[in-house]
Amino acid sequence: MANHKSSVKRNRQALKKRLHNRYYAKTARNAVRSLRKMTDKAEAQALYPKVSAMLDKLAKKNVIHKNKAGNLKSKLAIYVNKLN
Repeated sequence: MANHKSSVKRNRQALKKRLHNRYYAKTARNAVRSLRKMTDKAEAQALYPKVSAMLDKLAKKNVIHKNKAGNLKSKLAIYVNKLN
């Protein structure tokens, strides 16, 4: 267990931040999954900017790596463009 007041506080903050990050990362993962399941091009094109924005925000806050966000956005864009 932590011996200093500051390290106790840091542990508290880290736990709170971890739960917050997990929630938003999971939400983005679910949005990516739902976009990948879509078969209608119009719906997918409407959802893509929202998912892209989610990924950008997570990358900006270092919840996910910026390259991972870029790779996901690229793959999703390719998928959406291939739909009929």
